[in-house]
Amino acid sequence: MAALSATVYGLVQGVGFRYFVRRIARDLDVTGHVRNTPDGEAVEIVAEGSSDKLKELLKCLHAGPPSSRVSKVNAQWLQYKNNFTDFNIRS
Repeated sequence: MAALSATVYGLVQGVGFRYFVRRIARDLDVTGHVRNTPDGEAVEIVAEGSSDKLKELLKCLHAGPPSSRVSKVNAQWLQYKNNFTDFNIRS
């Protein structure tokens, strides 16, 4: 098991990006959360699951939903801590 922290920049707020991430994460059986950054510039994701599923999630973060425009993704692999039971949107 592994953990991933990612920040996605670009046109990612107000375009359904968080809902897109939640759907993909749940489909992949990944746990964690997604939230908009307060500055309106990015979306932050913290996720836990198998490394293969997290790599697939990361690929999807680079693509985003059709209404978004991703300019950059900063990702960092973290130590797995089993912190989550589901994948949720946080405000």
